Amino acid sequence: MKKHKMALLGVPLLALSATASAQGSVTLYGVLDTLVAVGQGSLTDRTQLTHSGNTTTRIGVRGVEDLGGGWSAGFVLEGGILTDNGAGMASNANNQAGAPSLGAAQGLTFNRRSTLSLFSPWGELRLGRDYVPSYSNMNTFDSFGNAGVGTAIMALLGVTSSTPAGIRASNSIAYHLPAGTLGGLYGNAMIAWGENAQGTPNEDDGDYQGVRLGWAQGPWNVAFATGKLKQLGNDSRPRNYGFTYNFGTVTYALGFADERLGGIKGKGIQTGVEWRVGVGQVRASYGSYKRETGLEPETRKLAVGYVHNLSKRTAVYTTFAHVSNKGGAGYALNGSTTAANQSSRGLDIGLRHAF
Repeated sequence: MKKHKMALLGVPLLALSATASAQGSVTLYGVLDTLVAVGQGSLTDRTQLTHSGNTTTRIGVRGVEDLGGGWSAGFVLEGGILTDNGAGMASNANNQAGAPSLGAAQGLTFNRRSTLSLFSPWGELRLGRDYVPSYSNMNTFDSFGNAGVGTAIMALLGVTSSTPAGIRASNSIAYHLPAGTLGGLYGNAMIAWGENAQGTPNEDDGDYQGVRLGWAQGPWNVAFATGKLKQLGNDSRPRNYGFTYNFGTVTYALGFADERLGGIKGKGIQTGVEWRVGVGQVRASYGSYKRETGLEPETRKLAVGYVHNLSKRTAVYTTFAHVSNKGGAGYALNGSTTAANQSSRGLDIGLRHAF
């Protein structure tokens, strides 16, 4: 009798499973990117096998369910991987200092994105951990996609980039405008909480608000983003804007950053091109970033690279970059070290595969 009851119970469960399968889908995806990175500085050089030279390594799962009437629900869970040693990347729970470094090795976490969404004809409501609007915007104007030795210098040295919510925010609620229905207008707004107890000195620490607004039509893409992260006596206020223009086989990008961390101001500029040649892409960029404090340290960076697509999912690539420093700056590439006001060079040679 027990066997028959279990069999009868399994019939509606199988029917329910088949219905769910018909209405939704779940996809496993990822990118593996491993490279040899060489850095040369005036003090020390370094050669290492590392990750994310062309595209940030990741593994993720996403799903969507059609609810009818133009409504749907979906989720994304995405974690970073250090492909040179197999470890996962650390996350940040409350948008505050003291959390593990986002580059630190540990067990797999969904540090890149962990969101649940509700879609409607009026846009998307997205809950969880995700990119902040200002970082998403900065990616638009970087011809190297903020990956590898070619990454925009204003992203690497920005006074707000290294803050706990300079790239992503946890505990966030965001609204995204519906895509493709507003004549090219797009954007999103986000709020997030540090989730500290009320009535304490750090009550607002880790609270974030940000917004992005853009317009993409034909060859043009123009956008602006700003935000504010509350920290104890040291609030962070990122702001960036710029545009891209697609000439056909060549895309030109220009971006600016104007930001503040406490009493420190920083300004940056980034310009670059991507030229699609056959199965490959030639990339080049030039940028500078200056902190308006003391001697006003400034770093300038030139990068050139080539990506050769072996297939739709696999590519080999190389990037060379050179930085020069002044005003007491001493930024160096690919783990090397250089003295103040000296230069540094870096070279990436890597392999990328997406699935």
